[in-house]
Amino acid sequence: MKRFSAILFFISVSFTFCTKEGQPDNSSKAYFDLKGFFKNEAEYLQKKNPLINKTIAKNDLKESKKVSIRNWVNELELFAASDINKSAWKDLYEVKNSQNSTQYLAKDGKLRTRKIIIDKSSVGKIKHIFILNQVANNLYSSTEELNYYPDSLYSIRKKQKILIIGDNNYSITGDLPAHDRIN
Repeated sequence: MKRFSAILFFISVSFTFCTKEGQPDNSSKAYFDLKGFFKNEAEYLQKKNPLINKTIAKNDLKESKKVSIRNWVNELELFAASDINKSAWKDLYEVKNSQNSTQYLAKDGKLRTRKIIIDKSSVGKIKHIFILNQVANNLYSSTEELNYYPDSLYSIRKKQKILIIGDNNYSITGDLPAHDRIN
């Protein structure tokens, strides 16, 4: 048991030090403000208090149920934590704009958030946000694919490979009820 605890401690420490971290940038944002966007979404959903169909899966086990989320800030935390507006990262993302889409691509393979794609309608309303996060070191690798469709659906898919322990696949999907929303 002590050996297992020591291995888990070592993995968590390795995971912590394998990414570049910067301090929050309080000046103007260089990139789309994911943190602010998901803060607003969480506040909106907290007030709306929708009953959602939530499905959670680990490897081959899957469970679905209708739930009311008590804390939307926590529910959307992985999305908000993928914000790339850190002062140390100011020039570390390539920005590609097209008519209704903006992509942010990491120039440095050590950055956790590798790709963000924001799709908008013709009137500028956000239709979809895709985020790809990856972390890897000698003991651990993880890939997260996050999708958010406002007023519709959010999903988190995570693939983990841990030396000694093995591979795991996780997913969380929340189907939001249809409703009209004025931004």
